[in-house]
Amino acid sequence: MYIRAVRLDELPLLQDIERAAGQCFRDIGMPEIAEDEPLPLGELARYHRAGLAWAAVNGADVPVAYLIADRVDGCLHVEQVSVHPDSARRGVGRSLLEHLADHARSEGVPALTLTTFTRVPWNAPYYARCGFRVMDDTGLTPGLRRIRESEAAHGLDRWSRVCMRRAL
Repeated sequence: MYIRAVRLDELPLLQDIERAAGQCFRDIGMPEIAEDEPLPLGELARYHRAGLAWAAVNGADVPVAYLIADRVDGCLHVEQVSVHPDSARRGVGRSLLEHLADHARSEGVPALTLTTFTRVPWNAPYYARCGFRVMDDTGLTPGLRRIRESEAAHGLDRWSRVCMRRAL
C-alpha cells in the first residue's frame, strides 16, 4: 500500500469507499449510519484544496482507503477515515493514521483528535490500539465541542460517542 495526496478526479471514488465501508454498520444494528451519505464532492474538494486528504492506493494506483482531516484548535482532527471492505484488516487505516501523525509532527502540531462511536469495535477500541485516548468532556476544546454539537444535531448521539486525542 502506498499513501499519497488525493487527486481531484478521485473524489467520487472516496464517496464509493465510504459507502462500501459503511455497510458493516448495518450488521451491528446501526443501519442509519450505513445509509448516511458521504460528504458531498464540494466538501471533499475543500479537504483536497487544504492539502488534508490522503489516499491509500493499490498497485494500480487506485484508492482503496482515504483519510481527511481538519485543523481544530491547533490540532489535526480526523474528520473521516474509510477503508474499502476488500482492503480491510490489513493495517491500511493504521497506515493512514500514521501518515497523518507524521504530517502533523512535520508541522509542529501537538496532537491528533477525532470523535467516534464507543461501542463499535472498529471505532473507539481500534483507535485506542492506535494510541488515542478518550477525552473527558470537561477537557474538550471549543472546536471539539462544536463538532460534538454538530454530530448531535445530525443524530449521531443516538449511540454513545466520545472525543479521543493522540499526543504526538
